[in-house]
Amino acid sequence: MATPVNKLKKNSASKAKPAAKKTAAKKNGAAKLISSKLVYKGKVFNVFTDTIVEPGGHKNSRDVIRHNGSVVMLAVDESTNPADPDIILERQYRHAAGQFLLELPAGSREPNEAPLAAAKRELIEETGFRAKRWTMLLRYFASPGFLGEWMQIYLARDLREGAARPELDEQIEVLRMPLSQAMKLIAEGKIHDGKTIIGLSLYDAARREGRL
Repeated sequence: MATPVNKLKKNSASKAKPAAKKTAAKKNGAAKLISSKLVYKGKVFNVFTDTIVEPGGHKNSRDVIRHNGSVVMLAVDESTNPADPDIILERQYRHAAGQFLLELPAGSREPNEAPLAAAKRELIEETGFRAKRWTMLLRYFASPGFLGEWMQIYLARDLREGAARPELDEQIEVLRMPLSQAMKLIAEGKIHDGKTIIGLSLYDAARREGRL
């Protein structure tokens, strides 16, 4: 006797479900580290070659840059024009990019340094500004294909100006720019720094939606 088609479909589907769950579990798991070798030790970051078994079961070798993490400071001065506040930006030469870039202030965390403490320290060192109100906007991986670095963007408000204390190798020009002008530069493709595009876009969207 022939089995009805709808019954065959039902039986086939019921047998396939456990396999689908097993596959999903593998894909959602963590990689298993087999070995890790330090191949470069620098002042800012280290490079490791890791041998791993990935969640899907494939064994691979990955070169990974390890970094303490960075903080980005979106410092906003609303005192003059709250409808279009000034943004504190920096212009500095970036050798890796081969050009001067317009950026939000940012810096690396010291070992075991809390992110907010690092943000406050870096804002003073690079710009001289201090802020009374701090809000974390976003935490994200900068380039997770090879870089194990978290970047955290903080909104800094109620600013007070002071003297900057940049490091000897930092040649930084500190600028003020209305938010509308900064967003115009992003739209025109004239700001090329990723953290700056992300931070300003998030802040502008939050203001438009009344979340700030």
